[in-house]
Amino acid sequence: LKPKPELTSDPAGAALTGNTVTLTCRIYLSTGWDFYWYKHTLNPETKKTKTNSYRVKIDSVSDGGQYWCRAGRGKPVYYTQYSDALWVNVTVSPKAVLMVQPDERVFRGETVTLRCDIKWGGDTEWTYRWEIEGTSNWYRNSADRCTEECSTSGTDNQKHRNAVSWCSTQELNISSVDHVHSGKYTCTGQKNTQCSQRSDAVTLIVSAEAQAAVRVSPQPWLTEGDSVTLICEVTGSSTGWTFSWFRDDDHLSDSSRGAGGSYTLSPAALQHAGVYTCRAERGRPTFYTNYSNTQPLWITGVSPSVSLVVSPSRSQHFSSDSLSLSCEDQSNSTGWTVRRYTDRNTEDCSNQTGSTCQIVSLSTSDTGVYWCQSESGEKRHPLNITVH
Repeated sequence: LKPKPELTSDPAGAALTGNTVTLTCRIYLSTGWDFYWYKHTLNPETKKTKTNSYRVKIDSVSDGGQYWCRAGRGKPVYYTQYSDALWVNVTVSPKAVLMVQPDERVFRGETVTLRCDIKWGGDTEWTYRWEIEGTSNWYRNSADRCTEECSTSGTDNQKHRNAVSWCSTQELNISSVDHVHSGKYTCTGQKNTQCSQRSDAVTLIVSAEAQAAVRVSPQPWLTEGDSVTLICEVTGSSTGWTFSWFRDDDHLSDSSRGAGGSYTLSPAALQHAGVYTCRAERGRPTFYTNYSNTQPLWITGVSPSVSLVVSPSRSQHFSSDSLSLSCEDQSNSTGWTVRRYTDRNTEDCSNQTGSTCQIVSLSTSDTGVYWCQSESGEKRHPLNITVH
């Protein structure tokens, strides 16, 4: 009787586009046979191989369907029977989606998580490959458990020579990023011998440090009853930040005034005068930016009774000069002292007699905002003094 071969496929389940399926024509005969492969119909247009394996490149769903095989030898050719028809089911390969938290633009020392998601209706047991265009040794050296490889085409391998490793986890965690982690990241998934489509690239940019900056709108010179908004921003980044505000180094916990990156005073009162700074934070564990620049707010009463008098009265002050500042109260009340904010420190004048502050020899560190403050904490008439 004519022998009948058995046709099998690897993988045995659904094939994904962009991959290959290996057909094997099993027949237990002696050597010297050629193998003939048929697709869709038993027509004379066949593929002939010397071995009993045939690789089918699955470019599209139309590459699926019925396949047969048979063996033959001699002249004229003696053929075996056809194998039973084998159905090769083809499904469009899902595309991996790469997401990064907290942002694609991060700062040195932050914690970054990259997650590879593959939406697939069937079994979701995927193995994941993380690839970086550029320097990848930092991860290769730390990924002991990532050892498997995906069977992709030679052209594909040449395009992506900087592959990191195969990992069973969906997430790539970097606990403290540095400049070496910058680069273009992509991911793919493998299920059995089938690979998903590669994700779009995500470019991770690691900057040196995170710096907050504060600005004021509409302007820092106010009369009590006006409205003003302080705006805090992180230079070069806008995603996922929450903000803290400080006045004269004291943390402001009045959340009703602050929303997102702004802090609004409406109406502004005399006690709101002072020097404001901000700081931003995000992520877990919490990452903090540097403190912002200082932003003084000068708020004058409708009928100010106290003024800060500077002697000598001039716009420029120089180191080694002397300076006198005094709080003069038109109502002749007492209890006013001179305070100042310099280099992020709020303090009383070091040499103060009554309501007068004497600085015998100025230095550049005396640059700052000076104001009069009552025993109850009321602030009046702030002045910005710069020592050259």
